[in-house]
This record gives sequence, structure tokens and C-alpha cells, in this order.
Amino acid sequence: MAQDNGELDGLVRKRIRALRVAQGWSLEELAARARISPSTLSRIENGRRRLALDQLVTLARALDTSLDQLVETAADDIVSHPMIDAAHGLMRWPIKAEPGMTVVRQRMTDPPPDNPSRMRAHPGREWLVVLSGTASLLLGNRRLRIETHQAAEFPTMLPHAIGAEGGPCEILGIFDRDARRGHQRGEGVGKANRPSL
Repeated sequence: MAQDNGELDGLVRKRIRALRVAQGWSLEELAARARISPSTLSRIENGRRRLALDQLVTLARALDTSLDQLVETAADDIVSHPMIDAAHGLMRWPIKAEPGMTVVRQRMTDPPPDNPSRMRAHPGREWLVVLSGTASLLLGNRRLRIETHQAAEFPTMLPHAIGAEGGPCEILGIFDRDARRGHQRGEGVGKANRPSL
């Protein structure tokens, strides 16, 4: 779906105002940051002044964003469907804006392995949130209990393993490219206790 110039123009103006409001800034505060007058900024936001490239660049910097993000158009492929891996009890979604990132939902029933040799270490970072139940995260020499709605983020160079504690649990995890590759290489070892991407 292509946008005409009028739609893009209106979208950019709304985006400028929304970003300003999200920061909690008045017209005067953003105008001072962008080194333009408040009346000019007001006319830009309200469509009574033409959008000039030099002002858009200045406003993007002042709003702590890029010009590309300020003028990007709506994407057609908003909704994505999961890839289901029933054998490992998980669903995967790639993040389109960050091709190296993957989101994984997994149900776990087994506790983490007792044997430290079954813990994995690899480049990358992982973030996970427990959707239901309680998870047990082994991280180096530590054992962390992560309950429903709690999250954990850690560098994966620390030896780690995760499993259920006291019954089934369900997690949602985000893996960067390196973490995903590390798990793909280690699928054969303790695969019931960690996402196999």
C-alpha cells in the first residue's frame, strides 16, 4: 500500500507531535532543543508550514530519532504468524525490523539439569519473561527463581540453563542472533530445558 505525499506529510506531522508529547515536552521545550521558534514548530505540527528537509533533520535529532524513522511509511506486513515447533513445545517469531532477533514462547515441564556440564555458554544476550508458573535459571554458580511476570536478562557467555520449578512454566524469550545460533548448535544437549531455536 503506497502512501501519497499528503498522507506521508500528515503522518510525519503527527509523529513529531506524538514524540514531543511522549517526552513530556512543551512546544517551547522542543523548539529550544531544535533551535527553531515555537510558532514555527506549531505551524509544522498543525500543517500550516511546509515541511523542509533541514528542519526535519534538526527535529529528528532533537527528538532523539533518525530522519528515516521520522519519515518511514506504514508497512503492509504488520501481522506475522508463528513458526510452531511442536516437538520442542515452542513457537518462534522473527522480528522483521531486527532480522537477527527472534521471539520464542516455550512451555517447560522439566527442572534445569543438575549436571553443570549440561549448562551452555555462547556469545549473545537473552531476555525472558515468565508468563505462567515459576522458572529456575541457573546462571554461573547462581540459581535464580523467576516467578510469573518477572523477567531476566543476561549475557549468554555465562554458563546457563533454565527449567521449570514446582510444576510447568511458560516463558517468552528474546534472543539476539548470537544467542539464537548458540542454542541451535546445542540442541542435542538438554534440549527439554531451553529453547531450541
